[in-house]
Amino acid sequence: MIRVALYARYSSDNQSVASIEDQLRICRDQAAREKWKVVGTYKDAAISGASVTLRPGIQALLADAQAGRFDMVLAEALDRVSRDQADVAVLFKHLKFAGVEIATLAEGQISEFHVGLKGTMNALFLKDLAAKTHRGLRGRVEKGKAGGGLCYGYDVVRRLDGGGDQVRGERRINEAEAVVVRRIFREFSTGKSPKAIARDLNRDGIPGPFGKLWGDTTIRGHVCRGTGIVNNELYVGVLVWNRLRYIKNPSTGKRVSRINPESEWIRTEVPELRIVDDGLWEAVRRRQDEISQQFANVTKGVRAYRARHVNELRRPAFLFSGLLKCGCCGGNYGIITQDRYGCLNRYRRGTCENGHTVRREVIEGRILVGLTERLVSPEQVAEAVRAYAEAMNQENRERRARVALDRKTLDKIDRGISGIMTAIEDGLYQPAMKARMEELERQKTDLIARMSEAPEDVPDLHPNIAEIYKAKVANLSAALEDPELRAEAAEAIRALGRAMTETG
Repeated sequence: MIRVALYARYSSDNQSVASIEDQLRICRDQAAREKWKVVGTYKDAAISGASVTLRPGIQALLADAQAGRFDMVLAEALDRVSRDQADVAVLFKHLKFAGVEIATLAEGQISEFHVGLKGTMNALFLKDLAAKTHRGLRGRVEKGKAGGGLCYGYDVVRRLDGGGDQVRGERRINEAEAVVVRRIFREFSTGKSPKAIARDLNRDGIPGPFGKLWGDTTIRGHVCRGTGIVNNELYVGVLVWNRLRYIKNPSTGKRVSRINPESEWIRTEVPELRIVDDGLWEAVRRRQDEISQQFANVTKGVRAYRARHVNELRRPAFLFSGLLKCGCCGGNYGIITQDRYGCLNRYRRGTCENGHTVRREVIEGRILVGLTERLVSPEQVAEAVRAYAEAMNQENRERRARVALDRKTLDKIDRGISGIMTAIEDGLYQPAMKARMEELERQKTDLIARMSEAPEDVPDLHPNIAEIYKAKVANLSAALEDPELRAEAAEAIRALGRAMTETG
């Protein structure tokens, strides 16, 4: 009986969880008619068909296919599996290698022809859909309606048109949030830093966008991308659309943004949505120019340093970055000024009362001493030696068991070969004996090759293993001063820190 796995997916707001159950139901009906045995179901809810990389259901299906748990995958249609032409081809290739077929209710048995033709059709469908969506959003923006999400300071207008359809993209000013927007613009224009603004807003109990805490990046954003409160032109009555485009990274399946040429931006005047006057807007622009100039002057002094240490930029900036926690609020403890650690919740959001800071070399020195003392304590040394011995003994047991099993199997194969040879000598030859003899000879050759490649027994533990362990731990800190060993030593120490944190 054919073992079949069912797969279903839905991706848009126009579908619901019931869509998956409907797909699985009709697939089960088909399996029952064909007398196939359903051995598993896989599904992905509210996930785009444009990429399989981020879909846990399809990834689990592939893993189980490679483990030989079913013979066929059944779906409603090929576009339920994926609409991406390359992904369809890769899935088909992996499943075929695992000896698993694909069948759909719409197309039947899937072959290379379906992969090429349907994959191309689905790719063209996605491209056409994206183009139509883009045209529709542009038309909406040119009429003064929003083409994206909801900005802080505004509410969604919900009403029906004359035909009873919902009107999309209309906004109105949220007066309470508009007061906060003006406050941010005024304070920023007078020289107050985004960190200080965010801290004071959180201290005053004012919720940020989507009810979250305020952060400095929420306020300053990115000038070129038009993100952040102080860069949003909607606050001066100008709706800007098509500033960014999004492209799928083929390696990760995630979308990444790219800035479009300014000539492709769509600007529409919406004076009814103005919150900030031109004078305040220009004051913020001047303040940003001042900050940019200051940053440019500082950047010139550090470019040479960064060029000399380009490899270090790929690693955490500091030895224990992301590993230290505030004892008061539980938030991250990180660098807040030059070479000083402090509570990031206090200095970025103002939500913690812990104002204590510690010099980097002091706290790193204390942690390294603590790690060394814990790792070379009699208990830790004994535990390390015990764990090592246990692991080696387990490997030896498994190795001996494999050797014994291989020898037993080899003896069985030799007996089989001898039995066939005896039957032939006795005149009992059958045509099937030749194929069986070849199969046994192949098994014997493979088995002997595997036995010859088996690792040798691991020698007994070194009598001074405990002292060797202590010396390696003691040298770990010193390795940080060696340019050739610094990266490896730092990562090892960070790993130890994470392990200590997780185990308490």
